[in-house]
Amino acid sequence: MSEVTDLTVAGLAARIAAGEVRAWDAAHACLDRIRLHDARLHAFHTVATEQALERAGALDAARERGDVTGLLHGVPIALKDNLCTRGIETTASSRILEGFVPPYNATVVDCLEAAGAVIIGKTNLDEFAMGSSTENSAYGPSRNPWAHDRTPGGSSGGSAVAVAARMSPGALGSDTGGSIRQPAALTGVVGLKPTYGRVSRYGLLAFASSLDQIGPFGRTAEDVALLLEIIAGADARDATSAPEPVPPYRAALTGNVKGLRIGIPHDVLHEGVDGAVLAAFNASIDVLRGRGAQIVDVTLPHTKYGIPIYYLIATAEASSNLARYDGVRYGYRARAENAGREGDGRSEDRPLQVMYERTRDEGFGTEVKRRIMLGTYVLSHGYYDAYYLKAQQVRTLLRQDYDEAFRAAEVIAMPTTPTPAFKLGEKTDDPLQMYLADIFTVSANLVGVPAISVPCGFSPDRLPLGMQLTGPMFDEATLLRAADAFQRDTDHHLQSPPL
Repeated sequence: MSEVTDLTVAGLAARIAAGEVRAWDAAHACLDRIRLHDARLHAFHTVATEQALERAGALDAARERGDVTGLLHGVPIALKDNLCTRGIETTASSRILEGFVPPYNATVVDCLEAAGAVIIGKTNLDEFAMGSSTENSAYGPSRNPWAHDRTPGGSSGGSAVAVAARMSPGALGSDTGGSIRQPAALTGVVGLKPTYGRVSRYGLLAFASSLDQIGPFGRTAEDVALLLEIIAGADARDATSAPEPVPPYRAALTGNVKGLRIGIPHDVLHEGVDGAVLAAFNASIDVLRGRGAQIVDVTLPHTKYGIPIYYLIATAEASSNLARYDGVRYGYRARAENAGREGDGRSEDRPLQVMYERTRDEGFGTEVKRRIMLGTYVLSHGYYDAYYLKAQQVRTLLRQDYDEAFRAAEVIAMPTTPTPAFKLGEKTDDPLQMYLADIFTVSANLVGVPAISVPCGFSPDRLPLGMQLTGPMFDEATLLRAADAFQRDTDHHLQSPPL
């Protein structure tokens, strides 16, 4: 069944529609590949074997009756484990949500199922999507299929690995500061962060509400265009979702980028960028130039403040969003014998407060605690104006930078990451170095614009590299057109990891 797992989302959907592949066979092939490789790679927390095969069988029976569900009829899709799934445990890779089985689906899950998708399982992530390597998962890191001692990136590392290792043709992740694009780049797949509001966040376990966005992974621009068509759109259950009409994204994939103005912000492509990354990026720009794109210079002077702005705003919002995990309503609760240990200095007349404190102390991991404490600090009396308010003001300046750049260019291009995939454990003791892995990606979240990472080459030791394309709000179609044109002239996305 290897030929089935080698198919893209669009390719498999077409083969199933033509009656050449059964949905049951597609699901079984993906499940077999998960069984073969996931013990080493740890892409998945939960593999929905029974549900997937039952669903696939029902879809095959429906097709025999002439009842086709939708564009993804029978196509397996993996979901990041911070998306709520009715009847399937959803943990956000945190001990504090162990055993939580949502009574409802996230809107994007309903959209996928309405289109006929088969949910194959839930993927690993940094706890509550806080991280750039999946090493902050309470259940252990995922591993890069191109080099098992390397990170696949994060926080959506499990979804990226599932697609790169051919365990699922497509997947969904969430992106708060680069959490789709960075792992896509490090594992050699395509990842898209849509415009803020383009996709409903209902049913996404919130990290930073003004930054979070759900988006797709695939091996081609066509894959993510197809998935975005299905999950995009307004949702009455999410007040931040936009009423913008959803265009037929695949119709934009013409291969024609003649005259497309692509801006290069040379002011950010200097210190800290690996030589192999820069060489691959420059070669990729030459490919687009060869297709007729016009390359222009742009400046983004406030981008250098992106990381500190992000880690003030994101942590402030996280401290608020994660206050709901208290051991009362769902998930983990500290056991009674742990909630009032003798000699712990706690008063016996404060059992509820002690339970709250113990639950959060035992349930959250180190990085989540670090971000909650930082966020609480920057929102506290006497520090709000100096930190949080100032960060929001600089965020406005950054937005103005992008507005000005998009007057000169229709697309802004830069590397997705400053380096290839780093080794597991290499940066865990230095949070600031870990945070800098997202230096090229956080700005799109702060500004709210769409951005896509497309495979653009390999390092000398055969590690994938990515190029990031960013566009104006709600213009995902132009990004997909440029990414597709690039992939027509390159074969980086056709390479397979040496499993």
